[in-house]
Amino acid sequence: MAAEKPHPGTHDMAEITLDLLGLKCPLPALKARKALKSAAPGDIYHVHCDDPLAGIDIPNLLNETGDRLIETLRDGGRFTFVIEKR
Repeated sequence: MAAEKPHPGTHDMAEITLDLLGLKCPLPALKARKALKSAAPGDIYHVHCDDPLAGIDIPNLLNETGDRLIETLRDGGRFTFVIEKR
């Protein structure tokens, strides 16, 4: 079976890990904004943070950018935000 070629103007979805552990407000949101700005639609970001304010800042950022929060995972004081670039 032949592999399907992507349509012109499309790309393979990328999965990117963004390690923002140890950064304090507002740096996690600012760095996430910068990364998402250069992302292509459909890219998936796994954003790791340990700043308690990231639980508020990252969802608020996504409300501004229109990108989609797929999932928020919390393990003790660490957050992982799974984000789809739109």
